[in-house]
Amino acid sequence: MRTLAVLMEPDIFKAARQLAPKVADWRREIHRHAELSFEEHRTSALIRRVLDTYGIPYREVAGTGVLARIDGRTADPDRPVVLRADMDALPITETTGLPFACPDGVMHACGHDLHTAALLGALVLLQERREAFDGTVLGLFQPGEELWPGGASVVLKEGVFDGLEPRAFIGGHVSPELKVGQIGVRAGRFMASTDEIRIVVEGHGGHGALPHELSDPVLAASAMIVAMQQIVSRNSYAFTPSVLSFGRVIADGATNVIPDRVEVEGTFRTMDEAWRTRAHDRIREVALRTVEAYGCTAEVELMVGYPCVENDACLAALARETIAETFGSEAVTEIPRRMTAEDFGFYSVRYPSVFFRWGVESSAPLHHAAFVADERAIPYGLAMLAATALSVLRAEG
Repeated sequence: MRTLAVLMEPDIFKAARQLAPKVADWRREIHRHAELSFEEHRTSALIRRVLDTYGIPYREVAGTGVLARIDGRTADPDRPVVLRADMDALPITETTGLPFACPDGVMHACGHDLHTAALLGALVLLQERREAFDGTVLGLFQPGEELWPGGASVVLKEGVFDGLEPRAFIGGHVSPELKVGQIGVRAGRFMASTDEIRIVVEGHGGHGALPHELSDPVLAASAMIVAMQQIVSRNSYAFTPSVLSFGRVIADGATNVIPDRVEVEGTFRTMDEAWRTRAHDRIREVALRTVEAYGCTAEVELMVGYPCVENDACLAALARETIAETFGSEAVTEIPRRMTAEDFGFYSVRYPSVFFRWGVESSAPLHHAAFVADERAIPYGLAMLAATALSVLRAEG
């Protein structure tokens, strides 16, 4: 019954292709005026303007966020399907040369401009079809995915979904590794948890020609970083995905000046919550004991970040069926697990969820100043969101 109902609907993908030029215009405006996490005021205003145009009710959440609502023939507000898109950009100076490039040192280098525009398009399609389905769909435009503690945690802290039993949270992310027309889904744990590490190593600096008179925090920090690389290789189970990386080391001395202080920042990621807790203890222990051996001290701050993104097995299977029905079986792609993280994980640990990736085949990776998404991918993203929402509603209908 569900499959026949989907196939009897007006062609979602055809409608998405017809709407795509308008969605591309929204995307370009969002891209041109990219905004950092929790500062998405202009983006939020555009979202509200489009929703007003199509008569879609909404309310503001989490500061700059927007929660839209579409009721079908019969509403079911206590058991909605939630479609989510993130809105924020990154502090990157764009080098794409696009006519709609952002000139302000802020860039949608992670594709959130496409996510936001695609969700707007999906809501338009659902609004036009609200007499053809039963149930309620919420469209969550979420701020601050790129910045700790993550906009998803803020949304949940506000109690936006308290007292509700969402049937599903559905989200997606553009993927430069996939071709336009490919959509990937993976059941189970799909993306890693992420935590931020900040360590300050203190010693006694001075002249670089007199190291025997000093307690060198540069040497201590260097030894600490090397020692920490053994935490994963010698403390975690070999088949547990884990990454410990340091990307910022500030020793503000000179060629012949050893400073008193070194700042080190990094990230820890894994897909096992029990090991995650043990690893935090081990990171502190190795940091403190290593620098102590060099006559220095350390302050260790571990900022617990996003949990793993975990796709519900039944929803992942339903999403694959929806991809095949909407775009053809050749569009379905099985994707590997990723050590990148997403604050969508806050939703997936509380509610049945599915998170997919859709191809934009960029030659540059995400978070790169030259990242350019192929706009031919737009109708795939918006149709996937709308079609999956309808599939979930009918599966339980």
